[in-house]
Amino acid sequence: MKVALGIGCDRGTPSATIAQGIAEALAACAATLADVRAVASIDLKADEPGLLQVVEENGWRCSFYPAAVLAEVAVPHPSETVRRHTGTPSVSEAAALLAANAEPSLLLIEKHKLRGPDGRHVTVSIARIPQ
Repeated sequence: MKVALGIGCDRGTPSATIAQGIAEALAACAATLADVRAVASIDLKADEPGLLQVVEENGWRCSFYPAAVLAEVAVPHPSETVRRHTGTPSVSEAAALLAANAEPSLLLIEKHKLRGPDGRHVTVSIARIPQ
């Protein structure tokens, strides 16, 4: 199975919290780190150290999309809170779908949320990449 991850996180989220969120989301859909072919987030996170560290450690390609592009993607769980903070109603779900070039029906994990021991939040969505 080939999958794409969409990741949203609080500013300053440590790489360990992001990695844990990814591991839990992958386990929930019986996927592994080896199945990940693409990672994406909002362009506001293009300089997020924890996210960049996880991407680099795994050798993944990561795309960062502007809020306006993410806002065009139909998602199952839009959030007004996310819209207020980022300008788009979805970061993780929309980013996963864009990275996978997939329809919403291919979302395997819609929103896996984790609050790390540091108090920071990460949200991971996983979309299956069509064959």
